[in-house]
Amino acid sequence: MKAFVFPGQGAQFTGMGKDLYIKSALAKELFNSANEILKFKITDIMFDGSEEELRQTKVTQPAIFLHSVILAKVLGEKFQPDMVAGHSLGEFSALVANNTLSFDDGLRLVFARAMAMQKACEAKPSTMAAIIGLEDNIVEETLNGINEIVVPANYNSPGQLVISGSIEGINEACEKLKEAGARRALPLKVGGAFHSPLMEPARAELAEAINNTLFHKAICPIYQNVNATAVSDPDIIKKNLISQLTSPVRWRQIVQNMIADGATTFIEVGPGNVLQGLVKKVDREMETGSASLPD
Repeated sequence: MKAFVFPGQGAQFTGMGKDLYIKSALAKELFNSANEILKFKITDIMFDGSEEELRQTKVTQPAIFLHSVILAKVLGEKFQPDMVAGHSLGEFSALVANNTLSFDDGLRLVFARAMAMQKACEAKPSTMAAIIGLEDNIVEETLNGINEIVVPANYNSPGQLVISGSIEGINEACEKLKEAGARRALPLKVGGAFHSPLMEPARAELAEAINNTLFHKAICPIYQNVNATAVSDPDIIKKNLISQLTSPVRWRQIVQNMIADGATTFIEVGPGNVLQGLVKKVDREMETGSASLPD
């Protein structure tokens, strides 16, 4: 069974999607449509812009979404996935790939998400950090002893968990986690505490947009970030998507469940190959029965 997996924020690069635009009539049509929907030529920035331009809030998330979704549409002319999943932002791409969302509605929601998250970041300075080489339960126990807001945000793979919270909370957590045995505790260059309670203003704003969007019956199940299990019911998908911004991304569990449900081929659809690396680590853990923590 084929699983399409879609990357999240951070995978962008100058030139993304340009080959698709040149080689595929369908891709060209969709990119031009996106320019009209967004009311600016995002293609100019994606194809020829600088790294700084690509990091603009209004550009980054829509750019990754567009590259991923349009590539999925082109691939879909030859074959369809049996299941889909997306990491954070990538969940919106996955929902277009399995026909739960239309291309236009997916793009509008992603743009609304980006702007809502930016407002939340400006309201409360916050950040994230990657914790390497420590079991998830030790990270969770350590965070419970910190008074500041700091929570698990991305359960990525064995020995790799991203935490999210206030700047003070992240700094304290990094020190305590290194004392607890983490091989590395790396602050990330991000604008806010994604997938934490500090994103509540963005969640509330995005919820209104999601509730006003038509969700269709899926052609294949999506394994959602919030619960990591296969979902096809549009109402449940919508409810989980609303919860996503303040809940952790359970990527490790998603991959485990997709493999258990028969996925044999994982195709990363979009810029980069980070998810392929995470899938291999989870698959290795399942084969050996134990986690091999990264150096």
